[in-house]
Amino acid sequence: MKIQFDPNLTYQQEAVQAVTDLFDGQETCGSNFSVPSFDSQGLMQNETELGYGNKLHLLDEEILENLNKIQLRNGLEHSKKLTSRDFTVEMETGTGKTYVYLKTVFELQRLYGFTKFIIVVPSIAIKEGVLKSLQMTEAHFKAMYQNTPYDYFTYNSANLEQVRSFATNDYIQIMVINIDAFRRSFTDPTKETKANIIHRTNDRLSGFKPIEFIQSTNPIVIIDEPQSVDTTSKSKEAIESLNPLCTIRYSATHRDKHHMVYKLDPVDAYEKQLVKQIEVAEFKVEDGNNKAYIKLVSVDNKKSPITAKVEIDIMKKGAVSRKKITVKQGDDLFERSGGRDIYSGYIINDIYCEEGAEYIDFTSKPDIVELGQAIGGVDEDERKRLQIRKTIEEHLDKELRLTKQGIKVLSLFFIDKVANYRWYDEEGSARQGKYAEMFEEEYSALIRKPKYRTLFEDVDVDTITSEVHNGYFSIDKKGKLKDTSGKTQDDEDTYSLIMKEKEKLLGLDNKLKFIFSHSALREGWDNPNIFQICTLNESNSVIKKRQEIGRGLRLCVNQQGERVFGFEVNTLTVMANESYEEFAKKLQKEIEEDTGIKFGLIEEHSFANIVVPSGDDEESYLGVEMSEKLWKKLYEKKYIDDKGKVQDSLKLALKANIVTLPDGYEAVAPQIISILKKVAGNLNIKDASNRRVVTLNKEVYLSEEFKELWDRIKYKTTYRVQFDEVALIAACAKEIKEHLVVGKSRFKYLKAGVEITQGGVGADVVEESTFVYDPKDFELPDIVSYLQNETNLTRRAIVKILTKSGKLEQFKNNPQKFIEQVMAMIQRTMRHFVVDGIKYEKIGNESYYAQEIFEEQELAGYLNQNLQESQKGVYDYVIYDSDVEKNFAISFENNPMVKVYAKLPSFFKIETPLGSYNPDWAVVIDKDGNEKLYFVVETKSSLFTDALRPAEQAKIDCGMAHFDALGDDVSFIKATKMEDVEDVVYG
Repeated sequence: MKIQFDPNLTYQQEAVQAVTDLFDGQETCGSNFSVPSFDSQGLMQNETELGYGNKLHLLDEEILENLNKIQLRNGLEHSKKLTSRDFTVEMETGTGKTYVYLKTVFELQRLYGFTKFIIVVPSIAIKEGVLKSLQMTEAHFKAMYQNTPYDYFTYNSANLEQVRSFATNDYIQIMVINIDAFRRSFTDPTKETKANIIHRTNDRLSGFKPIEFIQSTNPIVIIDEPQSVDTTSKSKEAIESLNPLCTIRYSATHRDKHHMVYKLDPVDAYEKQLVKQIEVAEFKVEDGNNKAYIKLVSVDNKKSPITAKVEIDIMKKGAVSRKKITVKQGDDLFERSGGRDIYSGYIINDIYCEEGAEYIDFTSKPDIVELGQAIGGVDEDERKRLQIRKTIEEHLDKELRLTKQGIKVLSLFFIDKVANYRWYDEEGSARQGKYAEMFEEEYSALIRKPKYRTLFEDVDVDTITSEVHNGYFSIDKKGKLKDTSGKTQDDEDTYSLIMKEKEKLLGLDNKLKFIFSHSALREGWDNPNIFQICTLNESNSVIKKRQEIGRGLRLCVNQQGERVFGFEVNTLTVMANESYEEFAKKLQKEIEEDTGIKFGLIEEHSFANIVVPSGDDEESYLGVEMSEKLWKKLYEKKYIDDKGKVQDSLKLALKANIVTLPDGYEAVAPQIISILKKVAGNLNIKDASNRRVVTLNKEVYLSEEFKELWDRIKYKTTYRVQFDEVALIAACAKEIKEHLVVGKSRFKYLKAGVEITQGGVGADVVEESTFVYDPKDFELPDIVSYLQNETNLTRRAIVKILTKSGKLEQFKNNPQKFIEQVMAMIQRTMRHFVVDGIKYEKIGNESYYAQEIFEEQELAGYLNQNLQESQKGVYDYVIYDSDVEKNFAISFENNPMVKVYAKLPSFFKIETPLGSYNPDWAVVIDKDGNEKLYFVVETKSSLFTDALRPAEQAKIDCGMAHFDALGDDVSFIKATKMEDVEDVVYG
């Protein structure tokens, strides 16, 4: 099967034309001439004996004029002057940039007679990839360009005759060369032997240096992945030493952008469905907190004391959650974890900050935690097994859909140690590594499921398992697989093997479907039919997200070698080692860093290439000047800031469809609004113009009614509790016996679809499932001591509750979960006993909340979101927390019985055995003009006790007991609407 190439893809034609139009006005050159000298403008005038080359007639001013036309057409920032003949083409990974620049070579020859081209690459992998592309496209370009003769080769210092042929042949010559082959040069003749061979004189080349033959041709230099090529001043000098007519840089991730002529960034590629859409899947651990989990996130020695950020499991309010905390030498993780016994002895000893060797260790534990690593987590092999299983499952599910369309499905596993896939015993015999064993066990089990029966009707399922997977790794002299850096001759051989089999793997008759590859070889793999990528690294992956997904972004091909378009077919599933939210966040950050995209940013030229309706055949554009004027108007209206960042005011105006544009833009208003909507995104926002600082309503605050109300409710109380311990023990044991179910630790599988828009990168869950995880490698904590501390019951009482419950055996399943659930049940049962037996007493006349505290509050909120204007309240606005509270505030304002009221501030707290309680409202009501009544009102969506959380209801009961103890004719009531208050008033 041969991959077919479509020469008519619009975006690729635009990319080719963006380069060829630079030379518009250049007359077609004959190619037979000798090497010339150059005047100050770079024009060729004189001939020498060395060969044929490219000849340029255009002035730099003419090229600049062409460049500006191209930039206007493609909506790019204008170059004010031609600082160099360096041009940039940005194309997202997987959209065919290699095909584009090869086609550009033929177009430049057809239009202008240019024949000498050098493709400079940064690595062995990319060199092999370019060579493979040249081989694959050979028949295609010969058919397309009427058998135009051309040669291509990769530079080899052992075969310098190729360099002579490059200069002397008068038809298209394409040289592929690694930057390392010509980076070292010396002008000092005594040091010539230290230079690359390309810079040394050679008798076989008539005493010339190979570089001189190349320079004589004035080649057009194409740089593939320039961010990895011209990384140093030496590299830049090396490029200049080729004496290029011009340099064209092609990449998805440019570091330096010289005169951009075409841009197809990740957002464009995704919106046009020119790459696969992305799904990212994670395995999240639930209820797996039975060991001392510690992860070193970062270290900081910039100021004293030296600190580290670590992630640990913290117990708070009866539940464990994973949090990041900052620690210094001497900090005790037992204390920082909320007193969890499993952290006993983990006292920070040393925080070591040398780059590349960062770690922390502990005074009483032998553990060392290196940067990015964790101890006390789940068994990583269990996680890897699940990653492998779900990758196989995703693969088989896609096979069910795509095989009938003639599409071969491939999956790629990245591993960091070859031994995890293949290892060798003492006799030198190859053995399966743990990942190979896991794969075969999981694959063998899954293919026997009835749902996949149609895929294996004529297949021996007992033997196929070993035939569907293989690895691509470098091989040592003894023929053994080995770990390498990705830059050696062994790696070059491996890349060659990978590339040779690229098309072979696409055939449905080829049994190989699952590829294991060393992470160092990742750049060699971008087969179009990769639909799953799974990274099985034991240490933290250093592969950037864009590199990782780049291996599988290309649109797939069918058995005819034709590209198949559409997201319904092209979905890349990435098995990630982190949460899908974190993956999306990192991907967005990398896109911003790599491409210069600033999500939510409008640039001055953003509207320049909007097509203006006209009666002429030629397209007319809005232009740079009008675009810049519009940008300034958007800034004046505060729709954007001085950097072009979209502001909330624009988002709100777009949402309400009330964006106002200046005069003169009416004909293109829909296109402008469309661009603004794309950039603004769908972010959750608050309207800054609606923000209000809440101030005291002095008329109410200083009124006699409010003073009388406050004097009745301001006093503090204390409480004491009496209950029957024997009855409590029996009730707790009964509750645990009847309701306790302790689940084992679990992996939750979450798969999210990733959306890339001009507003940013987001991810939403589309599928989830659960897998039981049952480790037994943890120590059982002291449950009695812990429950005693949390409940204040005696050890004797705790032991009786646990033994009488009959559920103590479940403690071994999941100790931390058992503790959490038992503690919650004991506390829930205790609430009934506590509330039934609680007695409040007023502390005295000197212990109270001063009315002046209202003056110290600094409050703010947003109109139409959490603020309601107030005439009768203590403040000019009421800050509400729910629609129920909002409706009460409106009712208080509109009801003539209500004289004054206050939303009780957060400082007004009633202490209870279940924590502090903050009631909602204090209200003064004038009953028929004859009697003033004073109320504290708790507003809820339901009056039914069963509808409230037990702790919530218990606190309300305690509040009622508190106000009963104060007396002073204050009534405490629970209400859902104003009518409930009226019922009490007139009851």
